[in-house]
Amino acid sequence: MVIVEVLPSTVLNQVGSELLAAANGRTFTKKDPATGRALCEVARSGAGDVELAVARAKAAQPAWAALTVVKRGDILRNIALLMREHRDALASLVAKETGKSQKDALGETDAAIEMGFFIAGEGRRFYGQTTTSAVPHRSAMVMRQPLGVAGLIIAANTPIANVAWKAFPALLCGNAAILKAAEDTPLSAWAFGVLARQAGVPDGVYTTLHGFGEEAGAPLVEHPDVAVVSFTGSCEVGRWIAETAGKRLAKVCLELGGKNPLIVCDDADLMNAVTWTLGSAFSNAGQRCAAGSRIIVFDAVYEKFKAMLVEAASKLKVGTGDTDDYGPVINEEQMRHMLASVARAKQSGAAVLTGGERLSGGQYGDGYFVAPTIIEHVGPNDEITRSELFGPITCLYRVQDFEEAVTLANDSPFGLTASIHTQNINRAMTFIGRIQAGVAVVNGGTYGSEPHMPFGGLRNSGNGWREAGTQALDVYSDVKTVYINHNPEKV
Repeated sequence: MVIVEVLPSTVLNQVGSELLAAANGRTFTKKDPATGRALCEVARSGAGDVELAVARAKAAQPAWAALTVVKRGDILRNIALLMREHRDALASLVAKETGKSQKDALGETDAAIEMGFFIAGEGRRFYGQTTTSAVPHRSAMVMRQPLGVAGLIIAANTPIANVAWKAFPALLCGNAAILKAAEDTPLSAWAFGVLARQAGVPDGVYTTLHGFGEEAGAPLVEHPDVAVVSFTGSCEVGRWIAETAGKRLAKVCLELGGKNPLIVCDDADLMNAVTWTLGSAFSNAGQRCAAGSRIIVFDAVYEKFKAMLVEAASKLKVGTGDTDDYGPVINEEQMRHMLASVARAKQSGAAVLTGGERLSGGQYGDGYFVAPTIIEHVGPNDEITRSELFGPITCLYRVQDFEEAVTLANDSPFGLTASIHTQNINRAMTFIGRIQAGVAVVNGGTYGSEPHMPFGGLRNSGNGWREAGTQALDVYSDVKTVYINHNPEKV
C-alpha cells in the first residue's frame, strides 16, 4: 500500500492500479515556491500516456456506470473518510507544494473533504423528474445518464480542493475520469489518486496524469473518446479548449477567473470593509479567481478608507507559518509577470500606495514572495484593471455614488464574484439585482462557494456551467427522457 505520508522523490502517473513513469521517460523538476529549491521530480507525460489512460478509462467506464449511484456514492464517501483520516498528511503535501501555511492547507483540505461528503450524499438523491403526458396511459420521466470519459484539468491555487470539485461529481455521475494535475501542484493530486484506489475505485476508472498543458493537457482535450472536458485556468487556454473540443461537439465546462469588484459605500462599516478587503485581496497570496482586485470606494469615505486599508495591509505578515497571513505565489514566472504589470501601471501614472516589489533575503531567501500591493490612480480601461494578475495586488477606484459604482463594477471582461458594503437594504438589494456576476455578496468578501452552492460566472469568467452544488452534476451527466406506455385493458 502506498502511504501518502511519505513524499515521493518522483511523482508518477497513476493508471489503474499501476504507478507509471511517462512513456517517454522524461520528468520535470517541481520547485518549492517558498525556497526556490527543487522539491521532487514529476512524470512529464505526453500523447502516448493520454492514449493509454483513455483506452483504460473507456474500457472500465461501463462497469462503473452499471453500479447503482448509491454504490458509487458509498465508494466516494470512502475516499472522503480516508482523506479525513490522512488529513494532516494531505495538508502537509499542499503546504509543501504551494508554500502556504499548514493552517491554511488544513482549511483547504477540510473543504475538499466536505465536497466529498456532499457529493457522496447526492448518491442517495440523484434526482431526476417525473411529470405528466398528454397521451393517455403514458408515464413520463427524466433521468440522468453518464457521458463516458471525463477529462479534468485543474489549476494550482487550491490544489486538493480543485481535485475534489471535479473528481467527486465526475465519478458519482458514472463517468471514468482522467485528471491532468497542475504541473505546480502534483503532490496533492497524486495523494488523492492513491486514496481513491484504496477506497475501492476500480482500475481504470480514475487516472492521474502529470505534465505540462501543451504536452499532456492538449492531447486529453483533443482525444475523440473524451466526452466532457472540465477546465479551471486562464481565459486564453479556455478559449482554445472550447474551440478544440467544440469541433467534435464534446461538452466543455470552463471556470476561467475574475477581476472582482468590492464596493465600499459612504454608509459602510469601514472597519468591517477593510477586514473583508484584506481577506479578499490577499488571502492565498491573491491566487484566487474570486480575489477582490477592484476596490470601488465612494468619494465621501475614500481617503479615510484608503488610509485604514494601507495601514492594515502594512501590518500583514508574509511567510509560511501559521501566524502569517499569506505565503509565496506559485512560481517564478507568475511572480515576474505580476510585478511587470505593476511596473507598467506605474509608468502609465498609477501610484503604488504600498508594496509592488518582491520580498527577498532573510526569511524569504529565494522564494517567490510578493509584498501586499495597493495601487490607485488607474483607469477603467488600463491593463491592470482589465487583466487578472492572480497575485496579492489590488487597485482602488474613486466614485461619486452608487450608480457610478455599479456601472464601474460591471465594466469588466469578467463577471465572477462581487461584493458591496452598505447598511442600506435598498442599495444592497438593488446591487444584487444589477450586478453582472455569478456570485453576489453583501457586507462580506468576494469569496467562492460552499460545497452545496453553485460557483461560476459570466463573460470571460466561464461558459455558463457551475461547479459545486447539485449543479455540478449537470456538468458530468446528460438527461434521458423516458416514456412508458401501458394498456389498462391487459391488466
